[in-house]
Amino acid sequence: MNQIPYGHQWINDSDVAAVAEALRSDWLTTGPRVTQFEDAIAVVAGSDGAVAVSSGTAALHAAYAAAGVGAGDEVIVPALTFVATAAAAIHQGATVRFADVQEDTGNIDPASAASLISKATRVIAGVDYAGHPVDADEIATLARDAGALFLEDAAHSIGSTYHGRSVGSLADLTTFSFFPTKNMTTAEGGAVVSRDSVLLERARNFRGQGLVRDPALQRYPEEGPWHQEVHELGLNYRLPDALCALGLTQIARLETFKAGRKRVFDRYHEGLVGVEGVRLPTRGDHVDPMWHLYPIRVAADRRRRLFEHLRTHGVMVQVNYLPVYWHPWFEDHGYRRGMCPVAEQYYREEISLPMYANLSEGDQDRVVDLVRSGLE
Repeated sequence: MNQIPYGHQWINDSDVAAVAEALRSDWLTTGPRVTQFEDAIAVVAGSDGAVAVSSGTAALHAAYAAAGVGAGDEVIVPALTFVATAAAAIHQGATVRFADVQEDTGNIDPASAASLISKATRVIAGVDYAGHPVDADEIATLARDAGALFLEDAAHSIGSTYHGRSVGSLADLTTFSFFPTKNMTTAEGGAVVSRDSVLLERARNFRGQGLVRDPALQRYPEEGPWHQEVHELGLNYRLPDALCALGLTQIARLETFKAGRKRVFDRYHEGLVGVEGVRLPTRGDHVDPMWHLYPIRVAADRRRRLFEHLRTHGVMVQVNYLPVYWHPWFEDHGYRRGMCPVAEQYYREEISLPMYANLSEGDQDRVVDLVRSGLE
């Protein structure tokens, strides 16, 4: 019995050839392919530029740093997300406040976010759960009126659109992830995009340890032509040329990946619609998602049994996500269950079925049959 993974990269000969060519070049770390990849991301995102980094978590950290997040600031994030959305802000010294989510999409609820805004709010972060963009216009208005920035965690949604506009052009800062299970991959990697050149430059400096090499910007340029100095602390979050070479061939096939994921999404819908006890994901009329997940929901008292049934039969389903503040670290720092009841109920019911662009129809039919049998 072959296993069907929850997510999987789609690597072809062009990817392998591009990486091999990069490895034979003079550049293994930061070189010309980094700039080329950043330019390609900016086009897809409809942004004024991009900063490639070593992971989606690094992208979040660089974005919060670019936003000036620090001690005394508050950052609003949805409870239903991967821990990095909150942890990266905490690493900058901020206090995180958790917003509840919309009952249908799992995205941040603008009304819940609005109720958490204070004078200390520096960033409101929305997560495009499963690839479905957040209500970006509402969140952007909330942030602007509060004197804060809107950060869109688009780890799931590169290639998605909202009211005909590309994810990457909607927020003050947008972050992407290129982990193998995501919509495209650089093995590990991520990016920050923005239409604000100042924010982009701050993210770029943070990625490179904060080193200032331009003598015109240095405090002590007379030190010598070798001189570089740090004005604000950063970290080494660079993405190597070889991985950017992979990113370039992957991003060239982004529409193919999107079409494949849509095919998988639609086939799941056809196979599972009307199945008693299964709630299928929804899509707003105003969005065209690049689907990263196919999240179904079943009654909380049946979820574990169905999960174990699928895993026993080689279908490697996942659950996305444990509400962030349920993690012990947050419990140890005063956060308590019950804060975001919609997100908590969503978590209790959710199972992510295998979703990737080249999932075969035969494997998908097997998943559907096992979901049906697991609920009998």
